Parts: sequence; structure tokens; C-alpha cells
Amino acid sequence: MTLTLVMFAALLLLTGVERLIELVISRRNAAWAFARGGIESGKRHFPAMVALHTGLLVAAFLEAWLGERPFIPELGWPMLVIALLCQAGRYWVIASLGFQWNTRVIVVPGLALSRRGPYRWSWVRHPNYVIVALEGIALPLVHTSWITAIVFTVLNAILLLGFRIPTENRALAAARPTR
Repeated sequence: MTLTLVMFAALLLLTGVERLIELVISRRNAAWAFARGGIESGKRHFPAMVALHTGLLVAAFLEAWLGERPFIPELGWPMLVIALLCQAGRYWVIASLGFQWNTRVIVVPGLALSRRGPYRWSWVRHPNYVIVALEGIALPLVHTSWITAIVFTVLNAILLLGFRIPTENRALAAARPTR
């Protein structure tokens, strides 16, 4: 195993640890929301999202290792920068939404939507999903796992556009504060 592959494995492992930290934050925020009458939607598609995101990390490594993908500096370094910027973006989203952020679709009826951080721009309705899409391309390409990048992007688009975003939009519309 090459040094770059070991470093790529470490990056993916750290990304996995970061996702576990997100789940801890999400559970805390879910408890906060449920204590205030929060309603969860989209439970059925959530396991598919977890599997897809876990699969991204595993597949990116397996493709790089078993496919003997090289580290190409002209591709790998810019993709690493993008992947790291995506991590910063994730925490910008989490900080902007505060207790309203969650990996699940949980809304508190009557609670105003956040207009902080990336949510202050009306032309980016779901900034977190833009970040996820970019990361799903960049992270595997750090070590030339291009098949993983393509498959994740297609499956992520199907999941987001077909299930998650419509579910989230309906939940948010139903929970809007009354005027």
C-alpha cells in the first residue's frame, strides 16, 4: 500500500469520525426539537441516506486500493482543498441552523426558518445539499476514485431530488409560522 493511499484512508477515516460527530449533534438537536413539539418526516428514506454516505467512504477507499488508482497531484490536491472547504461549509450550515439543524427531517411547528449564514440567500434554498454534492465528487477524486464519484453523484441526486428535498420542502411548508 502506497503512502498516498494510507493518507487517503486516514482522510476517509477522519471524515467518518466527523460524520459520527454530526450524528451526536443531530441527536442532541432532535431531542431539543421533539421537546418543543417537533415532527419528523421522511423516516423511510433516512436509512438509504446513511447507507449512501457510508458507502461513499468505503467505496472511495476500495476503488483506490483494489483499482490501484494513482494519486495524481494535479487532481488530488485541488480535490482535497474542495473536500476540506466542504467540511467548513458543513459546519457553517450547522452553526447557522443551530438547534434546527439535523440529519433527519424534524421541524418544530411555528418556529421561524433560519435566515443566517448561507440561508440568508433565497437563491440557495438547500445549501447543505450543494455542499454534500460537491463533497461527493471531490472526496473520491482526491485519490482518483472516479467511479465512486460518479455513482455517488447519481444516487445522491436520485435520493435528494426524488425523496429528501420534496419531503423537507413539504415539512417546512406545513410548519411555517402563522401570521
